[in-house]
Amino acid sequence: MAYTAVELIEQKRDGGVLSREAIDWLISAYTAGNVADYQMAAMAMAIFFNGMSPEELAAWTKAMLHSGDVMDFSEIPARKVDKHSTGGVGDKISIPLAPLVAACDVAVPMMSGRGLGHTGGTLDKLESIPGFVTELNPERFTEILTEHGLVLAGQSESLAPADQKLYALRDVTGTVPSIPLIASSIMSKKLAEGLDGLLLDVKTGAGALMKEIDRSRDLARTMVGIGESHGVNTIAFITSMEQPLGNEVGNANEIRESIDVLRGEGPDDVTQLTMTFAEAMLILGGVDRGRERLRQAIESGAALDKFIDVTIAHGGDPKVIEDTSLLARSPHEAVIAAPHDGYVTRCDALTIGSATVRIGAGRADKDDVIDPGVGVSVLAKLGDRVSAGDPLARVRYADESRWAAQRGHLASAWEISEDPVPPLPLVVERIDATTF
Repeated sequence: MAYTAVELIEQKRDGGVLSREAIDWLISAYTAGNVADYQMAAMAMAIFFNGMSPEELAAWTKAMLHSGDVMDFSEIPARKVDKHSTGGVGDKISIPLAPLVAACDVAVPMMSGRGLGHTGGTLDKLESIPGFVTELNPERFTEILTEHGLVLAGQSESLAPADQKLYALRDVTGTVPSIPLIASSIMSKKLAEGLDGLLLDVKTGAGALMKEIDRSRDLARTMVGIGESHGVNTIAFITSMEQPLGNEVGNANEIRESIDVLRGEGPDDVTQLTMTFAEAMLILGGVDRGRERLRQAIESGAALDKFIDVTIAHGGDPKVIEDTSLLARSPHEAVIAAPHDGYVTRCDALTIGSATVRIGAGRADKDDVIDPGVGVSVLAKLGDRVSAGDPLARVRYADESRWAAQRGHLASAWEISEDPVPPLPLVVERIDATTF
C-alpha cells in the first residue's frame, strides 16, 4: 500500500492510530531520506501530544530496531546482559558495574551514549582515559566482547540508524520528553544487541529527565513491556536523582570514583547502587550466589583487572587506572563555602550538573570540545551538618571567565537550614514483568 508522510502526520495529529504497515513504511522512508526532517518533526510532535497505543509502540520500536543491523552474539556461550540509565548527575554506575558483572561470567555488550543537557555521558567519561576508543565497527565490537566478555562502546552507524536520526531531531524540536519516543529509542538500540537480559535505571527527581515519579514509573513499565514482548527478560529500577550520585561530577573525576568502587573504596551510594544492579544482572544472566560472587570479584581484584584488560583492548592507557592521579585535572581550583551553620537540606542535582557542563565538562553545542579535567567534588550532601566556611564543593576549572559566570549559579545548589531532613531512599521502586 502506498502512503504519504502528510496523510500519516494528519492521521496522528487528529488522534488516529497508525497501522503496522504505515509505521514500517514511515520509518523505512525516513531512514532512506525519502521523508524529510521537517515532516518527521511534525510526526514527533503529534506523538508528543497524542501518545501511542501499545500496538503502535510495538510496531514503531520493531521498525526502528530493523532499520539497520541486528547484532548476533550467539557464538558467545555466556548470557548477554546490558544496562541502560536514563541519565543523571554523577551517574557513573555503568563504569564500575560492567566490569564487575563481566568478572562474574556474564557477557556485557555495553552500548552507551554521550552527555545530553546537564547529564554526563558514559562515553565522554571513558574517553578521559587517554587513548580509549569508544567508536568501534561491529567486527571489533564483537572481537572485544568475545575475548573479554565486556565491551564499552557507542552505537555504530549501522545499528538502529532511524533512531540516530530521530534522536537528533527530537533534541532540537522540543519532543525529547515523550514516553513512547524515549522508550522506543532506548529499546530499539538495546534489542538490536541480541540480548538475553536488560537492566534499566530510570531516574526520578530534580536532576532527572522524568522529574515526577508517576512519569518515571510509566516510562519504566513501558520499557519493561517492550523488552518482555521481544523475549528479553527486563528489570527496571526507579532511582532518586534529587542530588548527585557519589561525590564526583565531571569526566575524569567520575573515572577516579568508579575505580574507587572497583577497589572496594567507593562512596556508599554509588557502591550500593552498583551492587544492587550487578546482583540483578547476574540473576538475568543465570548466575547463582550473586552477592557472594560480586564481593569476591572486588576483594580478589578480578573486577578491577577486567576493567584494566578491556581498557587496553579499547586502546586506553592502563597506567591511569593503576594511578588515578595521572588522570586529567584542570589547573585552577575554587571552593564553594557554607554561608552559615546548619544542615544541608538541598543539594540540587540539576544546578550542579548544569554548572559543571557550562564550565567545560560538557557540551552546550554538539561541536563543543569537552575538558576532561573540569569537575566538581561534592563535599556536603543532604543531611550533612556544616559550619560557616566549611567547603560544600571543590571545583576544578580551566577558563576563568566561565567559572566567574557560574560561581553564583553553582553556589545556589545548596540550602542550609537549622533542622535536618530525612535521608532519601536511593532505590524508589523495582519493576519487572511480575509487577504489572
